[in-house]
Amino acid sequence: MSHKRLLVAATIIACVILAGFALSVPHTRDIVEKTSPQPATTPTPSVALHDAFRRGTHTITGSVEAPTPCTSLSASATTTGTASSTTGILVAVLMPADTGICLQQSTVLDFSATVAAPANLPITATVNGITATTTAL
Repeated sequence: MSHKRLLVAATIIACVILAGFALSVPHTRDIVEKTSPQPATTPTPSVALHDAFRRGTHTITGSVEAPTPCTSLSASATTTGTASSTTGILVAVLMPADTGICLQQSTVLDFSATVAAPANLPITATVNGITATTTAL
């Protein structure tokens, strides 16, 4: 009689284990189809500028927020308009993507650029070719 009880108990335990396994395994109908991720929109960069004009030369200093402290930064200033009529100054800031290992903490980087141009010209800025919003320092 004890063998029969042992066999029944083993069968019940085996059925419980199999039922638990069958209920815990994900079924194909339970898997949610992944949707393609939406492209991330790049925020409009912001550049703080200060223009010092002296003897026909603009010295433009400024700062821009970079994604990491290891980001390299270069800036150049050029005049816009035609050869006979200068209409403004364009400050082009280049920040190539950092491919090394670096602390992922945004930081403010400073730059300076000079250009010979008439006084009181509007200044626009671009960061990696994207038009940036400018604020005065």
